[in-house]
Parts: sequence; C-alpha cells; structure tokens
Amino acid sequence: MRHNPRMSIQQLPSHLVNQIAAGEVVERPASVVKELVENSLDAGAQSVQVDVVAGGQKLIRIRDDGNGIERDELELALSRHATSKISSLDDLEAVVSLGFRGEALPSIASVARLSLVSRSIDSDSAWQVEADGGKVSRPSPAAHPQGTTVEVHDLFYNTPARRRFLRTERTEFGHIEKWMRRLALSHPQIAFTLTHNQRTVFKLTGARDTVAERQRIARLCGDAFAEQCIHIERIVEGIALSGWIGLPTFNRSQPDLQYWFVNGRCVSDKTLAHAARHAYRDVLFHGRYPAYVLNLTLDPKGVDANAHPAKHEVRFRDGRRVHGVVSQAIETALQDTRPGGHDVTPIPMTRDRVFNQQAMPLAGSPSRAAVQETLATYRAMATAPSLADLPDDAREVPPLGFAVAQLAGVYILAENSDGLVVVDMHAAHERITYEKLKKGFDDRELVRQPLLVPETLPVAENEAALVEDSGDALEKLGLVVERTGPGRVTVREVPALLRNADVASLLCDVLSDLAEAGSSNRVADESDELLATMSCHHSVRANRLLSIDEMNALLREMETTERADQCNHGRPTWTTITMSELDRLFLRGR
Repeated sequence: MRHNPRMSIQQLPSHLVNQIAAGEVVERPASVVKELVENSLDAGAQSVQVDVVAGGQKLIRIRDDGNGIERDELELALSRHATSKISSLDDLEAVVSLGFRGEALPSIASVARLSLVSRSIDSDSAWQVEADGGKVSRPSPAAHPQGTTVEVHDLFYNTPARRRFLRTERTEFGHIEKWMRRLALSHPQIAFTLTHNQRTVFKLTGARDTVAERQRIARLCGDAFAEQCIHIERIVEGIALSGWIGLPTFNRSQPDLQYWFVNGRCVSDKTLAHAARHAYRDVLFHGRYPAYVLNLTLDPKGVDANAHPAKHEVRFRDGRRVHGVVSQAIETALQDTRPGGHDVTPIPMTRDRVFNQQAMPLAGSPSRAAVQETLATYRAMATAPSLADLPDDAREVPPLGFAVAQLAGVYILAENSDGLVVVDMHAAHERITYEKLKKGFDDRELVRQPLLVPETLPVAENEAALVEDSGDALEKLGLVVERTGPGRVTVREVPALLRNADVASLLCDVLSDLAEAGSSNRVADESDELLATMSCHHSVRANRLLSIDEMNALLREMETTERADQCNHGRPTWTTITMSELDRLFLRGR
C-alpha cells in the first residue's frame, strides 16, 4: 500500500493565503461586480456605472459618486480584513452595511490586475493605487471626481485552473446582468448603468416615487409583471415589508421571478419563500408560482447576515415571527384582489329599472319559438334603459357593471363603463361560498377531537425531539402529540374538522414545516381544502339559468368578497373586453 510521505507543517505565503481566500469571495466575474457595487452602495453612492468587457474576463470597471477613500487608507483598503464598516463584535451583530468582512478588494487584487482611484468627499485631489497579483503600489496623484473607480483586468490570469472553469463570455455576462438586476431592484433610488463591450444594456435613473419605481420594475422584470402587480407596504411589530407582488393571474411555471431583500441585501431564504407560498395558497393555480419583488426591513440585531461566505443566506432570531408577519402582510394585500378593490361604488336606486330586464339566453341551437322569443326580447330591449340612457345622477357604475345576458349556461355577460364583462358564474360563486365557509370556521374556536384509539407512529429521533420541544405549537394547531419513545410519538387529539384525515401524513408534513420554517400551516391548509371541496359542491352549476336579478346579486357579492378575482383553485373568475378592443375586432373607425 502506497503511503504519502509526511510533510512538515509550515506557514503558507500571504499571496497564496489570499488566493485561497479569494475562492470563497470571487467565484466568477459576477462575484466581482456584486462585491464592488455593494462597496459603492455602502459608500453612499447615488449613481453607479458598471462597464464590462468580454463577460468580465478582460475588464470590469465600477465607477461611483460615493464618499470616496482617503489617500492614507488606499493601501490599507487592499489588505485583508481591513474595513470601515465594523470595529467590534457588537457591530457585527447589528451590521447594517452590505459588506463588512474586508475581504473583497484584497481577494480580487490577489487574482487580477487591479487599479483603484478615489477622491474622498473632503479631499481636493484624487489618488490611485495599483495591484498586480496582490502586490500593491504606493499612492500616486490622479484626476478623478468625487467617488471611486475600480478597474479589474485579466481576472484569474495568475490562477489558470480557476480561469479554465469560466464559461463562455455570454454565460458569464448573463450572471453579471442577473446580479445587476438584483442590485437595481433592491436600491430603486440609486441610478445604475450597465454596459457590455461598449454597448449599453440598461441605464436607470433613481426612482423617487412609486410611479418611477413601477417603471423600473417594468424595465427589469418585464412589462407584463409591472402591469399585473400591486404595491405593498406594511409595518407590523417593528418589521416592515414593502415592494411589489404579482396578481394571482400573473404566475410562473418556475420560481424565477421571486426577489427577496433583507435590509437591502439580496438573499435566498426558506422561511421567507415558505411565507410567500402560504400567502398565495388560496388564489394560485396548482403547480404555478407567484412573482414578487419584496424588501424586508427589521432590526439588524434580529438577523444574522454572516451565515454564508457569499452573504446569500441569513438567519432570523425569531423565524416564526418573521414568517407570520410576512405571510399575513401578503395575504392581506391579496384580499383586495376583487373587482374594484376597496372602491366599490354603491348601486344607485335608479338602477331598479335595469334589474327588471329578463335574461337573454344565448346557448344552444335556436328553435323557431326561441327565435320569436328572442325577437320579442330585442323589441323589449329597444325601450329598456341602457347605461347611456340613465340620468347623469345615476351613472355611477359598479366595477362589474350590470348583467345583460347569460351565455351557454356558464358565463354572465355584463356591461360596465369600460365595455363588456364576462364572469364565470360557477367559479365566482365558488369563491363567494368558500370565503363565507372560511369566515364561519375561523370565527369559531378550534375544536379538538380525541381519538378513540390513540395512534402511535414511528418517526426519526430528531422529529421525536421536535415533538417534545414544540408541544405548545402543536396544540395551537389542534394536535395533541406526545413523545413515547426515542423514535416514536403518539397522537391523542386532532382538529375535529380533520378527524377523518390521514393522521400520519398530516403530522409528518407539520413536523417538516416546523423543522424548515419554524411554523406550520398544514392544519389550516387541510381545513381550507375540505372547505373548498364543500364550497365547490354547494356552488351554482353550469346550465342553470339565472334571472337578471340573480346575476346582478352575484356580481354585487363578487365586488365585496375578498380574493374574488380567482376561484379557490386559482382560475380567474372574470375578465373585461374594453370598447376599444371590441372596436378593433370589428374594424370600427377605419
């Protein structure tokens, strides 16, 4: 058997230490861009320009108008663990800056040719230092406005193994653009410019209000999302949630348009993702993912940003509280996804004449008698009031307007101020019924049902320990569970509504949620699913003819029901065809 010869322990050279450390910070050109732009933001920059050549392999240039670096600190800035952002452990536990380790600049300088030019806010002149493979020059005078410019040439030129792992120019720039998009979304008030091979990819001005911010959202996330998202701003228990959430009608096949920022830092976090997913549970079509751009702001002491070398992950001191606040805030915002939102116009009394119309069936092949009946309806409509015939004091039209006909026993056709409204009557009534059932269930105290024969289940030891530690949380969910062995638990009581549910599967899912997110909504989800089934069976069915009065009553209930834009399964309940769209269909005005 071959044995490797014993090597003596020795201190590694400083340049090799820096190159090894650089592997944790500088993974690819996009890592360089991220770290340097975050430094610019920490320096108070209001404008950041990023120029990239050859996907960042040849040149990365970051220019900002921030506070700059003093002459005497330029060399120090390129040494390891030198930073102006923290000075003690207390500072680390309440860090508010994006960077804080003092590793980015020296790591980049150790694997590239770097030039750093800066003029501080209090200085009359600029100074420059250069680094080549970690060797730093003395500061020399330079011409530069207030702020800092960092140029990174020939990334990984002295570490060929790392350079060989880089992808194509297009791929590497794609990663850079992705990070720039995240940084621009997390700091909408900052102006950003990105160029590649001297071609401007985007140029964004600072957004000072929600209108300008929506325009930035459109530029970075697409017009479709910008047109179908709503602004959210909630502060609960010292935790602020702001940003943009997509309407349930705008959904994705993948979670590729989900951005989370915690205290301005782009993160990937299971607790936050789970909270958002739960908030959309009642309004999203199965197998689809919501879209959102959300900023979470909380006390820096309540979040650990030092959980990952790349600072992509965070840890919350009270994950359950954060989960609850976020989920409730998004769910509350989505409650207004109904026709007209809060602004439901009262129905004028003068509309009673319209309610007395008769429905005009449009389904099926018309018989001679049906034709005669329809003609009679037409003649009656000729004298019946329309929206245009109503007096001026009665022209307040509710969001869904007023019913005029029923199509194929499935759709309600109504007229509002915009044009034609089409409503799926079963889907709409299903949502109305579901929300009533949920409210009735939520208003009652949770009732537990003791099991006639307690169910003992085998579980992993860590799950058994979780049951032991989470007894109070499980009881709040209506589950009375005891640890009865190293790897066994016994379920004694379950929510009465779920007495026929699969206890083993339910408990397994609840424990999985508790382990991952610190909280669980499985009981509520199971209850909601049962109520959804009940509402589906008790809703109006297709081919049932409704009178005008019944159709209008359904429209009015939709306007006052939360989440009425979608049924319980996430399908849309109504749509509008505007007069301009109808005019285009029939070539009117040409």
